[in-house]
Amino acid sequence: MAHIRISHAADLLGVSDDTLRRWIDQGRLGSVTDDVGRRVVEGAELAGLAQDIAADHPVDQLDAGAGMRSSRNHLTGLVTGVRSDPVMSQVELQCGRYRIVSLISTEAVEELGIEVGSVATAVIKATNVSLERDRS
Repeated sequence: MAHIRISHAADLLGVSDDTLRRWIDQGRLGSVTDDVGRRVVEGAELAGLAQDIAADHPVDQLDAGAGMRSSRNHLTGLVTGVRSDPVMSQVELQCGRYRIVSLISTEAVEELGIEVGSVATAVIKATNVSLERDRS
């Protein structure tokens, strides 16, 4: 299971470290201690929270500057779903309030180690969406 440090998880959700720690203290999100004693969150649980937060922000509330960006966008988020057959896979990401779906080869999913709860970056150009996996 992917474990994500508090500061990185907060960045992925677009909140402060303190907010994320408060949510953990309030039971909104669980945490565990990693091998070196740091407090981390489970990637799959964080992915579920990201989806819940996104549901509270409909797509029609997206920032007004979105139309001014180049076609080479990079959106980092949490993998919230992977559906694979022997050849192709559908990978869903929650990047803040944006839901991104990518169709890539199952071989690429396996090579990148993409699974629910892992961190990935959608690289968007025209109609193609590629994924990059965070090395952590």
